[in-house]
Amino acid sequence: MARLFGTDGVRGVANADLTAELAMELSAAAAKVLGEARAFADRRPTALVGRDTRISGELLSAAVNAGLASTGVDVIDVGIVPTPGLAYLVNTQDADLGVMLSASHNPMPDNGIKFFQRGGVKLDDSIEDSIEERLNENWKRPVAGSVGRIRADEAHALRRSYIDALVASLEGARLDGLKVVVDAANGAASFTAVAAFEASGATVVGIHNNPDGLNINDNAGSTHIGGLQAAVVEHGADLGIALDGDADRCLAVDATGAVVDGDHIMAILALDLKEQGKLHNNTLVATIMSNLGLINAMRENGIQVEQTRVGDRYVLEAMAQNGFTLGGEQSGHVIISEYANTGDGVLTGLHIAARVARCGRTLAELASVMTTLPQVMINVPNVDKMRAGIDPEITRAVTQANNALGTSGRVVLRPSGTEPLVRVMVEATTTESAQQVAQRLAELVAARLAL
Repeated sequence: MARLFGTDGVRGVANADLTAELAMELSAAAAKVLGEARAFADRRPTALVGRDTRISGELLSAAVNAGLASTGVDVIDVGIVPTPGLAYLVNTQDADLGVMLSASHNPMPDNGIKFFQRGGVKLDDSIEDSIEERLNENWKRPVAGSVGRIRADEAHALRRSYIDALVASLEGARLDGLKVVVDAANGAASFTAVAAFEASGATVVGIHNNPDGLNINDNAGSTHIGGLQAAVVEHGADLGIALDGDADRCLAVDATGAVVDGDHIMAILALDLKEQGKLHNNTLVATIMSNLGLINAMRENGIQVEQTRVGDRYVLEAMAQNGFTLGGEQSGHVIISEYANTGDGVLTGLHIAARVARCGRTLAELASVMTTLPQVMINVPNVDKMRAGIDPEITRAVTQANNALGTSGRVVLRPSGTEPLVRVMVEATTTESAQQVAQRLAELVAARLAL
């Protein structure tokens, strides 16, 4: 059987690939793996469940709640909340696990399930494997008073406590005088992002924050940033913040409408933390997909960049192992470990705005610390992605391309964690040369790995 878990939980088309039955079984298996330690302590295990705004989240959260309760776990249904908000609450509420229903930036028909263990930490591969092994196993079900209870946080007190924590992370810094446009992608941050910025003193224009269950990520948010660019210019704002469906990533827009991507955001925050003496070992953690321009800019400013596999979970692992305080991805997953143990788009946006307010420079000026090398990415679909790293002709071609590019460029081939495709990324001194190399390699991948 193929592995269910991808790079960020289990995803698929809701009610087709990701059914209520699968959601129930996964949650029961996760409860047995993650909740057993507490089952022998002074109280039975507890779980928090959250979701984004997809209509299928109503169906799937009901199934998840039932699966958890069937194992004797007490459940608090938090309702609509960002993924990092749920992770925060799992930690502060001393829950044994958390379950988030979201497919992040994917289109509305998709949904996903991701789990958090105690402390609000994402699962490593071995725990995910243990959960899969316990799917559909025979087990003794609790009965009578041993069945778990389910209650909803109807007053949204938990969600409000998360907003309060976001504001408190600025440690008294204020955003007074800044006008910020916030694009919530009609997603999970629709009820938290604007509130957090307003509480921090900013004048806020909220867009795409009226979810109807169907419009999440629909020409909105970090994957469709054109609306934010137009709104920032139209309203004469100082900057704009674009979130994705579950608000664990953030991209920014400066006052001219230019996009400030995750690499630039990390560069800005790394320098900010270094100035404050908070950048541990003067090291930033990024993935292999971050632009070489980021590495060069950090080196020039006395900051080392440690690179990991793609996925914010791997960034977080490297940060936790070495005590690093900042890491993230070009896509906008940024982890500020003093305040969060996962990527948090609203938190990131607040700290970008605070940097602008504190130093009195525009976002465009701050972003200019880094010069982006031309980068071309080609997605090659319908291929056997697992053979991308072992096919001899592809390996030889990648080596030859890297040798030809030398220190001024590079090639990265990466299988998608959620789709049957291979991403071919090339950086070079010019867009034309990057495009030529990427196209040649993409054609080879398509020919060699065709399904």
